Amino acid sequence: MKKWTVDPAHSEIGFSVKHMMISKVKGSFTSFEAEVEANEEDLSGALIDFKIDIASINTNNEDRDNHLRSADFFDAENHPHIIFTANDIVKKHDEYELTGDLTIKGVTRPATFEVEYGGKGTNPWGVEVVAFNAQSKINRKDFGLTWNQALETGGVLVGEDIKISLELQANPA
Repeated sequence: MKKWTVDPAHSEIGFSVKHMMISKVKGSFTSFEAEVEANEEDLSGALIDFKIDIASINTNNEDRDNHLRSADFFDAENHPHIIFTANDIVKKHDEYELTGDLTIKGVTRPATFEVEYGGKGTNPWGVEVVAFNAQSKINRKDFGLTWNQALETGGVLVGEDIKISLELQANPA
C-alpha cells in the first residue's frame, strides 16, 4: 500500500440540501486535509482519514455561511472540524462501498460513501497522481443540526437530507 495526500487545490468537497422544499442550495468546504493509505487500483483495506475546516464553508452567500457556522448549525467555535475515519471498504463491481465514522458538531455516526476510482496520471512535474469521486447522503438531524423554520405555505425552509460529493486528487505522501 502507498500513502497519498489529498491535494486541496485539485479536489472539492461539496454538498447540497433542499431549500423551501422546491430547490437546492449547494455549497463546499474550501479547507480540508486527508490522508489515504491504499493500493489505488484496489482500495480494499484502505486507511482513510479526513478533516474538514467548518470555517471554510462557502455557499456563495456570506450571511448564510455565517449562519451555518453559528450554534444554530455547525457551531464552528466549539466544533471547528468535520472528521471522517474509514472503518471498512468493500469492492462492489466497479466501485467501492466505504463505511466509517463521521463526526459533525461533536456527534459521531456511521456513514457510507460510494467511491469510484477515477484513474491515475502523471502531472506536468512528473508526479503520478490518482483521482477518486465519492457520494453519500446523510440526515443532518442525526448530527444535531436541527435548526429550521416553518413556511407559511407548509413545509420547512431547510431539508433534512444532505447530499455529499467529493472529487479528489491525491499525490504520493
